[in-house]
Amino acid sequence: MQILCGIDEAGRGPLAGDLVMSGCILHNTIDGLHDSKKLTAKKREALYTLIIKNASYHIVKFSAQEIDNNGISACLKKGLLEIMKNLEADEYLFDGNQSYGVQNLTTMIKADGKVPEVSAASILAKVTHDRDILEQAKKYPQYQFEKHKGYGTKLHVAMIKKYGYCDIHRRSYKIKALESTG
Repeated sequence: MQILCGIDEAGRGPLAGDLVMSGCILHNTIDGLHDSKKLTAKKREALYTLIIKNASYHIVKFSAQEIDNNGISACLKKGLLEIMKNLEADEYLFDGNQSYGVQNLTTMIKADGKVPEVSAASILAKVTHDRDILEQAKKYPQYQFEKHKGYGTKLHVAMIKKYGYCDIHRRSYKIKALESTG
């Protein structure tokens, strides 16, 4: 039987917080798996527990500083290689259309909604990302991370304008609303 390792990430686009990548090999069928973005937070949490109990998995995190220093693409490549090193499989399937130069990696657009192993990886990454940013919300309440999870919403940009950047902000991400016009 072919062993498939699904891989996905959460937190590629936010202005703050970690990039979280997950690889997952399912040992049992889990009902209800889907693209994590199409599930409620409550459903993701319930599935997260089932995935942890019924899979081999590896989660990798990259801080805002690592993203700023190395670039998002280099972090994604490093994460893919680390997952492939830690999870032995016959095939590695990454959600999206970019392999970042990693050999022996298959890509598929919207795999997180089509392939259970990638759906599971998507859920592990999203739940980990959201739990982490909610912890940061306690440390930096003025940014209201619990409302936007670090994404570049109007509220988040307004908070950055008011308070400046904190330690978990990605300074390399350019925000048009914050660029000076003069």
